[in-house]
Amino acid sequence: GGWRATWSGEGGGVLLNQCPHQLDLLQWLFGMPESVQSVCGFGAHHDIEVEDDVTTLLKYPSGASGVFTTTTGETPGINRLEIASENGLLSYDAEDSFIRWRRNAKPVTAAIAENAGFEKPETRDEKIEFNGAGRQHAEVLDNFAAAILHGEKLIAPAQEGIHSVELANSMLLSAWRGTSVALPISPRGYARLLKQRADNSVVKKTVRKTLADDMSASF
Repeated sequence: GGWRATWSGEGGGVLLNQCPHQLDLLQWLFGMPESVQSVCGFGAHHDIEVEDDVTTLLKYPSGASGVFTTTTGETPGINRLEIASENGLLSYDAEDSFIRWRRNAKPVTAAIAENAGFEKPETRDEKIEFNGAGRQHAEVLDNFAAAILHGEKLIAPAQEGIHSVELANSMLLSAWRGTSVALPISPRGYARLLKQRADNSVVKKTVRKTLADDMSASF
């Protein structure tokens, strides 16, 4: 539809459409950052007005930092998570059925304290195998119905979605301002800036699709 990829229709691009699950996973694993600084490309790869390319530096209260990047302008693309920890590097590619752990023989801080020159601690590679990825959307929907019908405890309560939305909004706000922003951001301030863009939004005319069209590559 013509409302897609517009400020007035969707209110955002890749951050709200294609990668909210990655943002959700990010905050679920590491908590919310205290600040973010983003560089966004708006219509960098497509004829759209919203963001389709994002790179963000995240700073956490513990002193840890993270980098989040997403785009709809590359192929074949990658869905990858890396965690640099005291005891090694954890990495996971969505196409694999295992997590790779490059395990340090000694913790990073101990290795730095004992470091002579540019020596690094020895590592060994381990694979953490797992089977399947759950039933995903179907499981959540079944649970939602069971909560209504039988009082089953929700596995994904609505309030769990607040944090990923806050992350997406803060990334856009940082890009608009061209500076780092502290979290939580002002809802009213963000809404005002979003409305300014929505007021100048352009809804495109589209060709109506029919059920006969090939949708095999679509979710």
